[in-house]
Amino acid sequence: MIAEGPAELICSAKGCTASALHQVQWNNPKIHTPDRRKTWLACADHEPTLRQFLSARDFYRETLPV
Repeated sequence: MIAEGPAELICSAKGCTASALHQVQWNNPKIHTPDRRKTWLACADHEPTLRQFLSARDFYRETLPV
């Protein structure tokens, strides 16, 4: 049997319940290999904020559509 995921992908920003439109890809170079990618989901309103937070720490890699 295959487990089903949530019917809708939700933004990862704290307290946000909006639908995710973006995948914000990141990694921490101090603990992850260069090819490793972690993902935060983001709505249109929170994608810039999440990207800026990760960029300030040199963790941001790219943003992709969901």
